[in-house]
Amino acid sequence: MESPAVEIIGLVKRYGGITAVDGLTLRAERGAVTAVLGPNGAGKTSTVEICEGFRRADAGTVRVLGLTPTLSELRPRVGVMLQSGGVPPAMRCAEWLRLVSRFYARPLDAGALLTRLGLADHVRTPYRRLSGGQQQRLSLAAAVVGRPELVFLDEPTAGLDPQARHACWELVGELRGAGVSVVLTTHHMDEAERLADQVVIIDKGRVVAEGSPASLTGAERQLRFRARPGLALEELLNALPTG
Repeated sequence: MESPAVEIIGLVKRYGGITAVDGLTLRAERGAVTAVLGPNGAGKTSTVEICEGFRRADAGTVRVLGLTPTLSELRPRVGVMLQSGGVPPAMRCAEWLRLVSRFYARPLDAGALLTRLGLADHVRTPYRRLSGGQQQRLSLAAAVVGRPELVFLDEPTAGLDPQARHACWELVGELRGAGVSVVLTTHHMDEAERLADQVVIIDKGRVVAEGSPASLTGAERQLRFRARPGLALEELLNALPTG
């Protein structure tokens, strides 16, 4: 049986006397979008950075595509979007994405991807002169340009305007449609509802709830429909079962 995209069992991460991740267990299936939801300081970023191989766990087991996160053979198979940093300030937008694309055997077209994310007018703009939202979109492009099997997106829509946010959402939907596994962190339940197949809510380094967006929001117990004006509400309520 194929291993999950990400499997975490009993993960612990400490920074001095502070326990950021406290025995967390999480599973992200292949070909699905898994949203990790929680407030600042919940342990989301630490968990994702361990999965990406940037940090080491103090205890517990982490497997990514069935392998240890620090193994070099994972790098061509996994895309990573960081919250910030990693790009030389003077590097121009298109130059950076073309450079990143050359590390992969079958990259997406860098120019088309920049256009897709609304950066076509900024291809010659140095990274330091991009707005925060534009830097976010460039980081997203760098995470997916290599056609990865698995993508980690850390707060992918932070600082984006509504149009850019929806463009990001559409791209995540396209990734899922292509069979790519996506693990994203977010503060926003509406984003998780829109994008995710599975939501994991964590607080103080522990899982406090998990399930489909519908099961967590109660949408599975709702009936929705459209009707013409003048619907007889009393007759409708009498016809519906209790609850």
